[in-house]
Formats: sequence, structure tokens, C-alpha cells
Amino acid sequence: MPVPPFAGPLIRLHRDDNVLIARAPIGAGASCAADGLVAQNDIPAGHKLAARRIAAGATIRKYNTTIGVAARDIAQGEHVHTHNIALAAGDLDPDFCADVHPVDFVPETAQATFMGIVRPDGRIATRNYIGVLSSVNCSATVIKAIAAHFTPERLAAYPNVDGVAAFAHTTGCGMSSPSPHFDLLRRTLGGYARHPNIGAALIVGLGCERNQVAGLLDSQGLAASENVRSLVMQEAGGTRASIAAGVALIEELLPIANAVARQPVSARHISVGLQCGGSDGFSGISANPALGAAMDILVRHGGSAILSETPEIHGVEHILTRRAATAEVGRKLLDQIEWWKQYTNGHNGQFNGMVGPGNQAGGLSNIVEKSLGSAMKGGTTPLQGVYAYAEPIAQTGFVFMDSPGYDPVSATGQIASGANIICFTTGRGSMFGSRPVPTLKLASNTPMYLRLQEDMDINCGRVLDGEADIEAMGEIIFQHILRTASGVQTKSESLGLGGEEFVPWHLGIVS
Repeated sequence: MPVPPFAGPLIRLHRDDNVLIARAPIGAGASCAADGLVAQNDIPAGHKLAARRIAAGATIRKYNTTIGVAARDIAQGEHVHTHNIALAAGDLDPDFCADVHPVDFVPETAQATFMGIVRPDGRIATRNYIGVLSSVNCSATVIKAIAAHFTPERLAAYPNVDGVAAFAHTTGCGMSSPSPHFDLLRRTLGGYARHPNIGAALIVGLGCERNQVAGLLDSQGLAASENVRSLVMQEAGGTRASIAAGVALIEELLPIANAVARQPVSARHISVGLQCGGSDGFSGISANPALGAAMDILVRHGGSAILSETPEIHGVEHILTRRAATAEVGRKLLDQIEWWKQYTNGHNGQFNGMVGPGNQAGGLSNIVEKSLGSAMKGGTTPLQGVYAYAEPIAQTGFVFMDSPGYDPVSATGQIASGANIICFTTGRGSMFGSRPVPTLKLASNTPMYLRLQEDMDINCGRVLDGEADIEAMGEIIFQHILRTASGVQTKSESLGLGGEEFVPWHLGIVS
């Protein structure tokens, strides 16, 4: 959605909106002369105030879209937030495929390029890690010790290896099997082990767990090879012996993983997982639509964009079904929404209307308002497919992967599905990183960007400041993506983040 440069204290997103957004804090009694109203309360930055009187029960509109109804009469200039806005009832027409427009693809000879790592089977990597994966939580300490052995000093002889990364988790046993949860865990582990950014992998198990190493390897087509090794602690002789054996195996894998070089490849090999966390009232005005513009550019160059966080499209799913390439794709998305309604029934979760304390403090009143901004990350191109969590994504273009809204869980699924870059928008500020895939963090507003500059890669607050429009900001983000894919470190990588953000979705019971 194009957003014009802003001037003055208030932002009007559409002429038919009955709420305005404060660009900066506004004190009670302050006159916003250009807009012809006086603030009735203190209005924090990013929050809404009534552009005119809104009667009880009347719809509240932002982006020319209903985000709720007035819970009581609201005076002109009054703060509009959780205390006086209620969710609107009613179903929205999915109108499958109504907004599908052909993509103006860039000719292959003119596609943007980046410096990628080409694997022997043709897959393209943006990073080059050795992964150490646990089949079960019982081997988590061992894999962390194995990875920790390989300090920068010990890796200095292998300059093409970005690191030895441990991927530990909290399950693998005490779970029902077979079950969707069991399959999901194996699919996630398999997606990481097969990921192009993993130059070699070591899988470590305890020996008596439900998620047996041999069964995991077999189920995921991961037969032992030059690049894939395994280790079982009960057979290796216990903790200390397993660490020593694991270190020895990694030492064998390092020369193999190091034997790579970057070369120019097309941007069509870039697959971006789209995330937002710590969103605020500016996220849907600057960072999210700007990232969407970047994804439109990427898709035109043949690349892929993966939108996820199913609870954060709830209430606006019709926007995506209207962009579905086929009615079947649209129905698959709605079926997933129905599954979530059952999954969350009776629980006080975001899917049922609530947003977190940080979102509320940032100006977001409910899930519909948040979802409107969240969906913008996907741009405007057709929705080509809907995938299960961690399911390998076989299509290019804009797709959706089912996941919770919790960022580490969602990003873990996207990486397992094949994302080789994560783009993460934030308004409140999120200290997130990921391995083996780099994360770019996009700030929605300049004050937060300046306060957390060590963690933020891109300042999308320039849109609010009138320094760039959405299209220009999208191009800036796209160029950042190309540089990151070429090996330039992100802020989270330079800080060493990503070691604790491997969090497979815990879907089932623990027994």
C-alpha cells in the first residue's frame, strides 16, 4: 500500500478513516490545527485518536478497513484503544482470486544477482555452517559442548565455514508416536539437516528415545554420507566419550565443508522468511508495507517470500484469499484458519483477539489491527501455495507456511521449509537472530532505531520522517537482502545471536 510522505503531528492513512495516528507523543489539550481537532487525552506515539465523534457501536476504520467497533461513544480527539474499542462480528467474503494480477517478471538475463554458495546438487546457500542436531533433549548438552569446542581460533584454518552450530530442542521423547507432533519434529530436524546453509551435519541421539536416530535419518532421506554423520551416546560410552567422538567427527567434516567458494547467482535463489515481532502502531505504516514492496521486487526477480504466523492473519485472511492463485489455494488457507479456531478454543490467546502487552503499548488494539499490518509483509503478488509447518516449499513466488505467531517457532519452521534469509520487522525492538540463516531486522520508527541501533539493520522510520516512500524503502531493503545473501554480516550475526532460537513447534501432549 503506497504511503505518502508525512508532515504534521498526525497520520491519516485513508480519507475515509475515522482514526488518525500520532507521529509523536501528543499531550492532552494540544491543538492539532491542521487537522481541526484537540487531543482529549495524552496520545502516545503510534496510537490512535478519533478524527471525529464515533457513536457507540459504529465501526472504527483504519486503512479504510474495519478494525473494530466503538464500545461506547468516543469524542473527537479522544484516545482510541483497548478501553473503548471492541472486536467487530461477522464473516468476510473470501472472494477467491479476485485480486490476482499477473507478475511482471524480470527477464532471466536481467535478474539481480548475489554471491552465493552452489552445492554439488545445485542448491544455493547464503551461509555455510556445520550443524550439530539432537534427536532428543537428552543429547542437547552434548551437542552444545561439541559445538562450543569449535571456537573462532579453532576455525581459523577453515575460513569458508561460518561456524559449528548446535540445534538443541526440548522434546524427542515423552511424546506420542506416530502423531502429527512426532512427524512435525522429524520434518523440522530433516529440514535443517538438508538445508543448503548446512554444509555438513552431525545428528546425536541418546539411544532409548522415541525419536530414534536411525528412524529420523530414514524418515527424512538422510542416509549416512560424507556430509551426514550420526552418533548415539549410549553406544559411544556416555557424555564425555560422546563429546570427544563428536568433536572428532566434526574435525573430519570441516575440510569437506570448507571446500566451497562464492560465485554470482540469480536472486531467484533467495527465499525470504517474513517475520514481525514487537509490532507497534507504525509497523503497518512503514516497515511491513516496505518489506512487502521488497518482496514484490524479489518475486519479480524469480525469488520467494514466505509469510507465516497464522494467528497474525486472523481477521484479514480474506485479503490473502482474494490474492490466491487458485480457489483451491484460498480454501486451503481457510481450512488452516478453521484448524486454529479449534486448536485455540477456550484459551486466552492472540488468535482469539488479544495482542501482547508490547503490541498494546505500541498502539495496537486487537488482532485485526495487528493482522492488517502483518499481512502487508507479503506484498501484492499472487498467493501461490499454502504449506504445513516445516514442509519443504516447492514453489517460487509468494507462499504461506502455517505456524504460531511466536517468532522463534515460526522462523524455525520457515528455515526448515527452505528460507535462506529471514526479514524481521519490529516496532518495539526485537533482539532476534537465527542460524544457519541470517536475520535482517527492520525498525518501524526512527527513535527506536536510534535507541537500538546495535541490533537494527534497516531504519524504515525514514518513511514516517518523509525521507523515503514505500517503493524507495522497498528497493533499499531488497539491496540489503542481496548484500546479506552475499555474506555481509547482519547485526544479529555480529552480536552472536541465533544460538537459542531453534524452537520446533511443540504441538502435542507430553506423556
